[in-house]
Amino acid sequence: MDWTRSDTIGLATAQCTSCRGLGLKGGHADSTQPCNCVLRAIFRACFARFRSIVAGGGSMTRVSLEANPGRERKTIWGRKDEEFAADFTLVSERSLDEFEHKVFRYHFLLGADWRLCCRRLGVDRGTFFHSVYRIQQRLGRVYRELQPYALYPLEDYFHATGAHSEARPAHVARVIPIRPPLAPRDKQAPERKAA
Repeated sequence: MDWTRSDTIGLATAQCTSCRGLGLKGGHADSTQPCNCVLRAIFRACFARFRSIVAGGGSMTRVSLEANPGRERKTIWGRKDEEFAADFTLVSERSLDEFEHKVFRYHFLLGADWRLCCRRLGVDRGTFFHSVYRIQQRLGRVYRELQPYALYPLEDYFHATGAHSEARPAHVARVIPIRPPLAPRDKQAPERKAA
């Protein structure tokens, strides 16, 4: 997947010394690799959405109806919040190795602070925070580049219209032209001829 400046500039940190606020590695417009600050921002956006979904508790969420982009164009329904939460955790589990998944589970999913995580995992503070940054960068890239349906951008995930599926010929409707306007009438009525 190619990354462009328009994909990354809004997510880049202005104080980043690596990309200088452009979001591309080295701060060059011809680079196609995103900066690590952009990948961490993508992870934080997805994680914030995950936390808001989980904070909702066991309450019923709304069902969304979507048009199926297939040939029959049937309408399908789904619970997008639950689907996003499941995708977030399963994609994270598949993308991380065993140690990184433990850090992810303890720190992000269970909400343990760094002291408790360091004690539980038997690592020092520096190793823990380096692994947290590495997890955010790896998962940010995975959430954006996931195929066929990426988790980020969130608007595309939650409000998908099927526009990214294969192109279908549009239904051609018969065009009925609108008749041209009538010529304006004179305001004065023509006088009748006397007989």
